[in-house]
Amino acid sequence: MSQPSSLPGRPLTPASGAAAPEMRVARVRSHARRLLWSALVLIAVATAMGYYSGNLPSSWTAWLPDDLQEAAATWLLWSAAAVVVIVLVVIPYLRWLAHTYTITTRRVIERSGLVARRRVEITHARGYTISEKRGPLQRLWGTGDLVLSNGVEQPVRLTNVPAVRLVHETLADQVEISQILAHRDAHGPGATGATTVLP
Repeated sequence: MSQPSSLPGRPLTPASGAAAPEMRVARVRSHARRLLWSALVLIAVATAMGYYSGNLPSSWTAWLPDDLQEAAATWLLWSAAAVVVIVLVVIPYLRWLAHTYTITTRRVIERSGLVARRRVEITHARGYTISEKRGPLQRLWGTGDLVLSNGVEQPVRLTNVPAVRLVHETLADQVEISQILAHRDAHGPGATGATTVLP
């Protein structure tokens, strides 16, 4: 039995026995506030470069020959700035960008890692508990942590998820719909062992 189309906000369930393709419901990342320090470092490095470029104290390069002092000072300054930006700005940003949580109509998938990729997933049909935790700063930003655990597979932890209430409701809806579909398909007329009573 399909859901009536008059119910707003709920997707229509496929007909019994019909193939239900897996569709992506949402893809989220942790809240970008963790990149605040990286942004401050980038601003500080840009400010320092603007001030010290061509204006380095001569004592910093006094150990070099006179004809190389200015070029070496500029090279050292730009090299130091590049190292700081790569280590404290670019790498944290790429790590944040690579860590995603994908919610589909069948499962929740956590992917992370820049070089060695890690993937953890949990299916809706098996059911799981959703634990929500929100600290004072998380409440201020509208974020929170969700832990999805079914007691069998490794729990999936969604940390600092933006719009955590909406994500929580979406996950609960997907579990409900998946379990209804699994139950319907297991006990429907096309299921093995099902008997049809004729009048």
